Amino acid sequence: MDFFLSGWSVLLLAFALDLILGDPLWLPHPVRLMGRMIEMAEPRFRLLPFNPTLSGGLLAAVLISGTWSVAWLVLSLAHAVHPLLSFLLEAVLVYYCLSARSLAAAAREVGQALESRDLNTARQKVGLVVGRDVDGLSRTGVAQGAVETVAENFVDGVLAPLFFAALGGAPLALAYKMVNTLDSMIGYKNEAYIEFGRVAARLDDGANYLPARFSVVIIGLGSWLLFGRFRSSLRTALQEGRNHSSPNAGLPEAAFAGALQARLGGPNLYQGTLVDKPFIGLSFASPGPEKIRPACNLMFVSSTIWVCTVSAVLICWEIFL
Repeated sequence: MDFFLSGWSVLLLAFALDLILGDPLWLPHPVRLMGRMIEMAEPRFRLLPFNPTLSGGLLAAVLISGTWSVAWLVLSLAHAVHPLLSFLLEAVLVYYCLSARSLAAAAREVGQALESRDLNTARQKVGLVVGRDVDGLSRTGVAQGAVETVAENFVDGVLAPLFFAALGGAPLALAYKMVNTLDSMIGYKNEAYIEFGRVAARLDDGANYLPARFSVVIIGLGSWLLFGRFRSSLRTALQEGRNHSSPNAGLPEAAFAGALQARLGGPNLYQGTLVDKPFIGLSFASPGPEKIRPACNLMFVSSTIWVCTVSAVLICWEIFL
């Protein structure tokens, strides 16, 4: 019985829950709670008598360690009641860390609006999931934003949470999501956060280092199954994955670019300022709405490959070690 209530089955059940349920707004969500905790704690830590970098680092340390500790304590109490309760609770907590279905749903809503030739609605929809200014985006620019969102968020929304759940269960997966949430809220390179959010940004870079590199092979395998383009995906990732300001985000984006044969990246406006980012997949054409659904399919297939891979590793670990 213990064999079936172990790490590999937690991952499979969590992934199945994400595919079935997605992210219903009526469900309480730990990641939304994390956001509120950061909002409440930030002003207090800014008042500490330290330099901004140290104060922001303490904020990150307290919230990340606190997240891990609370999750570990809750699961320990649940296990004391019954191992089955602990197993089910852990699966639910890992499920909360995943966002494959909600990510695809957001991208497909953009695609549906574009197919209906409702550019204003498409801009509004893509504006919910990208950081760039959307008011002046063309039909192609909106489609590109949707594809890039799927590509970039595959790692922190699916692959990395499963990676950390495999290493340390739900507590480590939730700690990773706190790292990720901190980076998304205070890890900016602007005047307000360049120092205060420096530690959060570096922690996110470090946490995603291995998952981003694993993603190149996983996306390549998904590309091979769907489109027969393993070489194109892998070659683009290796040659152009570093054409990005992030040490990690460019790799899955380039792998998607090669798989979909679509040009991603390039200059965009952010809060009225033009940011001249390099293109990724330079030899391809810019994606139209027809690339959104294949991008979602690639994300789902790659996610399935990954969850099966890490589950198989955990099974072998249990059997042979």
